[in-house]
Amino acid sequence: MYDQIQEDTIYMMLYAVVTVMAALASIYLLFRRGNAFAADVTTPRRLRRWTAAFFAVLALGHLWYLPVTMADSSEVVMLTMLIGVLLDCTLTIPLAFVVMLCMLQDRRRPLWPVAAMMMPLVVVVLVCMVTRSFAYSPWLRAYFLLTVLGFTIYMACAVRQYGRWLRDNYADLEHKEVWQSFVVLAVIILLIGYYVVGYGDKAYEYIVQVYGLVLIGFLLWRVETLSDLSIVPSMPIAMEEETAPIEDMEEKVPSQTSYDFIAPLLQQYCVDTKLYLQHDLSVVQLAKTIGTNRLYLSQYFSSQGTTYNAYINDLRISHFVSLYREAAADKRNVTAQQLANECGYRSYSTFTLAFKQRMGQSVTAWMREMD
Repeated sequence: MYDQIQEDTIYMMLYAVVTVMAALASIYLLFRRGNAFAADVTTPRRLRRWTAAFFAVLALGHLWYLPVTMADSSEVVMLTMLIGVLLDCTLTIPLAFVVMLCMLQDRRRPLWPVAAMMMPLVVVVLVCMVTRSFAYSPWLRAYFLLTVLGFTIYMACAVRQYGRWLRDNYADLEHKEVWQSFVVLAVIILLIGYYVVGYGDKAYEYIVQVYGLVLIGFLLWRVETLSDLSIVPSMPIAMEEETAPIEDMEEKVPSQTSYDFIAPLLQQYCVDTKLYLQHDLSVVQLAKTIGTNRLYLSQYFSSQGTTYNAYINDLRISHFVSLYREAAADKRNVTAQQLANECGYRSYSTFTLAFKQRMGQSVTAWMREMD
């Protein structure tokens, strides 16, 4: 097969492109201060660094495997491949898992379990290197698949938990959701499955390189468009002037387990002041504004059978309906996108989804009925 690869100019060019793209992506994430994909988004520094490390290892791995395509000795090929597998088990695969874990910002998850999970693979590969044999490869592949399956189950639960955390803490989910990480995970699983059953096929080599290009582009986009949720945006001055001093608001919180006191505070400091129109309003900011804490406020929404995100969206959609009816009464021409922005939405797609959930029909259908 490697004789065929040596003569395949297209494959070698594709191989070189993936190597260069991975190296450039790593340099870009490490040294570029701006954001080429979303200029208004500040991305998590931790995620950028780990992704840059993953891209660097991907490029170095390609350089390492290059001699295999040029080697004539089967023993050299075997040893090079075993060392390459060792590098994959110790660097490439763990870094891919770490990158996906770093996308979840609800809490800082420990990364050492990833290393512990890969240690048996490392031991088996070292045994294969010492014995100069692939005799233990069935055990290697079996544990490999079990590891991927276990991580998949964990990620499925973690992403669902992260989604609930977002809805409980943020009014705007733009640049915060990570369901796309399921796409990355699915592609990685498919590739690893094919790695286990299809290694040695020339078509496999092409698939790996095409996958590499797609993965590089996707991860760059994902990292650049994911907001750093550790950064709390400051409240507009106009909003701050309308809210009471924190020292005064603390006196409003009674020493009781009931959440009845929260409803009038929300009405006074969120609804009446239209605080809900602020972009990126978080539950922490709202709790501070009404003089309580995030835990009380989150538990209040839970007791009402809703989430913070749903509460803010209901207020915004109601505001949109009011604005549109006023414009229709005055015979003013307005667009749904224009009014959506005035109602606190930066993303029109997010608005249309929230509108349909709240009103039971699309905004276009509703506007036709109003007309």
